[in-house]
Amino acid sequence: MRVALCATALLCLSTSAFAEPVEQVVPAARMLPESTAIQVANDAEISSKKVNVGDRFSFTVVNDVVENGVVAIPRGSKVEAAVTFKTGKAIGGKSGKFELNFDKLALRGNSYTIRGTHRQEGKGNTVAAVFGSMLVSGRSAVMVPGQVVSVYTAQPIPY
Repeated sequence: MRVALCATALLCLSTSAFAEPVEQVVPAARMLPESTAIQVANDAEISSKKVNVGDRFSFTVVNDVVENGVVAIPRGSKVEAAVTFKTGKAIGGKSGKFELNFDKLALRGNSYTIRGTHRQEGKGNTVAAVFGSMLVSGRSAVMVPGQVVSVYTAQPIPY
Protein backbone atom coordinates (compact mmCIF):
# COMPACT_ATOMS: atom_id res chain seq x y z
CA MET A 1 0.00 0.00 0.00
CA ARG A 2 2.86 2.34 0.92
CA VAL A 3 4.55 1.68 -2.37
CA ALA A 4 1.34 2.49 -4.25
CA LEU A 5 0.93 5.80 -2.42
CA CYS A 6 4.53 6.79 -3.08
CA ALA A 7 4.20 5.86 -6.75
CA THR A 8 1.00 7.90 -7.04
CA ALA A 9 2.65 10.90 -5.36
CA LEU A 10 5.67 10.67 -7.68
CA LEU A 11 3.42 10.38 -10.69
CA CYS A 12 1.49 13.51 -9.67
CA LEU A 13 4.69 15.46 -9.04
CA SER A 14 6.31 14.41 -12.25
CA THR A 15 3.30 15.18 -14.44
CA SER A 16 2.79 18.59 -12.87
CA ALA A 17 6.43 19.45 -13.45
CA PHE A 18 6.06 18.80 -17.16
CA ALA A 19 2.59 20.16 -17.61
CA GLU A 20 2.23 23.24 -19.75
CA PRO A 21 1.72 26.44 -17.79
CA VAL A 22 -1.87 27.53 -17.46
CA GLU A 23 -2.50 30.96 -18.93
CA GLN A 24 -4.22 33.25 -16.46
CA VAL A 25 -6.65 35.58 -18.11
CA VAL A 26 -6.45 38.99 -16.48
CA PRO A 27 -9.27 41.30 -17.51
CA ALA A 28 -8.11 44.47 -19.21
CA ALA A 29 -8.36 47.48 -16.94
CA ARG A 30 -11.31 49.68 -17.72
CA MET A 31 -10.35 53.30 -18.25
CA LEU A 32 -12.42 56.43 -17.84
CA PRO A 33 -11.34 58.60 -20.78
CA GLU A 34 -9.55 61.91 -20.54
CA SER A 35 -11.85 64.97 -20.66
CA THR A 36 -14.72 63.24 -18.84
CA ALA A 37 -16.86 65.83 -17.03
CA ILE A 38 -17.15 65.68 -13.23
CA GLN A 39 -19.59 67.82 -11.23
CA VAL A 40 -18.07 69.06 -7.96
CA ALA A 41 -19.24 71.39 -5.18
CA ASN A 42 -17.19 73.35 -2.67
CA ASP A 43 -17.16 72.13 0.93
CA ALA A 44 -16.90 75.59 2.53
CA GLU A 45 -17.50 79.22 1.65
CA ILE A 46 -14.76 80.83 -0.43
CA SER A 47 -14.59 84.63 -0.36
CA SER A 48 -12.30 87.10 -2.09
CA LYS A 49 -12.10 88.87 1.29
CA LYS A 50 -10.35 85.91 2.89
CA VAL A 51 -8.41 84.08 0.18
CA ASN A 52 -4.86 84.49 -1.05
CA VAL A 53 -3.19 83.19 -4.18
CA GLY A 54 -1.95 79.67 -3.42
CA ASP A 55 -4.69 78.80 -0.90
CA ARG A 56 -6.16 75.33 -1.52
CA PHE A 57 -9.78 74.30 -1.14
CA SER A 58 -11.61 70.99 -1.00
CA PHE A 59 -14.52 70.08 -3.27
CA THR A 60 -16.71 66.98 -3.32
CA VAL A 61 -17.90 65.02 -6.37
CA VAL A 62 -21.68 65.59 -6.51
CA ASN A 63 -22.85 62.65 -8.69
CA ASP A 64 -21.42 59.23 -9.50
CA VAL A 65 -19.47 59.29 -12.77
CA VAL A 66 -20.67 56.17 -14.61
CA GLU A 67 -18.90 54.58 -17.57
CA ASN A 68 -20.34 51.50 -19.31
CA GLY A 69 -22.75 50.92 -16.43
CA VAL A 70 -19.97 50.92 -13.80
CA VAL A 71 -19.30 53.68 -11.26
CA ALA A 72 -15.84 54.96 -12.20
CA ILE A 73 -15.77 57.90 -9.75
CA PRO A 74 -18.17 57.62 -6.81
CA ARG A 75 -19.96 60.68 -5.47
CA GLY A 76 -18.26 61.91 -2.32
CA SER A 77 -14.76 61.60 -3.83
CA LYS A 78 -12.53 64.59 -3.06
CA VAL A 79 -11.16 67.15 -5.50
CA GLU A 80 -8.73 69.99 -4.76
CA ALA A 81 -8.36 73.45 -6.27
CA ALA A 82 -5.91 76.29 -5.73
CA VAL A 83 -6.52 80.03 -5.89
CA THR A 84 -4.53 81.33 -8.87
CA PHE A 85 -5.87 84.90 -9.11
CA LYS A 86 -7.48 87.33 -6.69
CA THR A 87 -8.53 90.97 -6.52
CA GLY A 88 -10.30 92.65 -3.67
CA LYS A 89 -13.30 94.92 -4.00
CA ALA A 90 -12.38 98.49 -4.78
CA ILE A 91 -13.86 101.95 -4.62
CA GLY A 92 -15.73 103.17 -7.64
CA GLY A 93 -17.91 100.06 -7.84
CA LYS A 94 -15.27 97.47 -8.77
CA SER A 95 -16.06 94.03 -7.44
CA GLY A 96 -13.75 91.43 -5.94
CA LYS A 97 -12.76 88.40 -8.02
CA PHE A 98 -10.90 85.16 -7.63
CA GLU A 99 -10.04 82.24 -9.85
CA LEU A 100 -9.66 78.58 -8.90
CA ASN A 101 -7.59 76.03 -10.79
CA PHE A 102 -8.68 72.41 -10.23
CA ASP A 103 -5.79 69.97 -10.31
CA LYS A 104 -6.25 66.87 -8.15
CA LEU A 105 -8.76 64.05 -7.68
CA ALA A 106 -8.27 61.61 -4.78
CA LEU A 107 -9.70 58.21 -5.68
CA ARG A 108 -9.24 54.77 -4.10
CA GLY A 109 -5.97 55.80 -2.43
CA ASN A 110 -4.52 57.32 -5.60
CA SER A 111 -4.24 60.86 -6.91
CA TYR A 112 -5.20 61.73 -10.49
CA THR A 113 -4.74 64.91 -12.49
CA ILE A 114 -7.85 66.88 -13.39
CA ARG A 115 -8.33 70.24 -15.04
CA GLY A 116 -10.78 73.06 -14.81
CA THR A 117 -10.95 76.72 -13.95
CA HIS A 118 -13.68 78.65 -12.19
CA ARG A 119 -13.79 82.45 -11.92
CA GLN A 120 -16.02 83.95 -9.25
CA GLU A 121 -16.88 87.65 -9.41
CA GLY A 122 -18.69 89.81 -6.91
CA LYS A 123 -21.48 92.01 -8.09
CA GLY A 124 -20.18 95.47 -8.86
CA ASN A 125 -22.03 98.66 -8.10
CA THR A 126 -22.71 99.83 -11.64
CA VAL A 127 -24.53 102.98 -10.52
CA ALA A 128 -21.47 104.09 -8.58
CA ALA A 129 -19.23 103.19 -11.52
CA VAL A 130 -21.36 105.22 -13.92
CA PHE A 131 -21.32 108.32 -11.70
CA GLY A 132 -17.67 107.84 -10.72
CA SER A 133 -18.40 107.79 -6.98
CA MET A 134 -15.38 107.27 -4.80
CA LEU A 135 -17.57 106.49 -1.76
CA VAL A 136 -19.18 103.27 -2.95
CA SER A 137 -17.26 100.04 -3.44
CA GLY A 138 -18.16 96.81 -5.17
CA ARG A 139 -18.90 93.54 -3.42
CA SER A 140 -16.60 90.67 -2.57
CA ALA A 141 -16.77 87.54 -4.69
CA VAL A 142 -18.31 84.72 -2.68
CA MET A 143 -18.68 81.07 -3.59
CA VAL A 144 -21.30 79.61 -1.24
CA PRO A 145 -20.93 76.01 -0.01
CA GLY A 146 -22.50 73.55 -2.43
CA GLN A 147 -22.03 75.70 -5.54
CA VAL A 148 -21.60 73.23 -8.43
CA VAL A 149 -18.74 73.54 -10.92
CA SER A 150 -17.73 71.29 -13.84
CA VAL A 151 -14.17 69.96 -14.01
CA TYR A 152 -12.61 67.38 -16.35
CA THR A 153 -10.28 64.41 -16.12
CA ALA A 154 -6.85 65.27 -17.51
CA GLN A 155 -5.75 61.66 -17.88
CA PRO A 156 -7.41 58.27 -18.31
CA ILE A 157 -8.46 56.91 -14.90
CA PRO A 158 -8.68 53.16 -14.25
CA TYR A 159 -11.80 51.79 -12.58
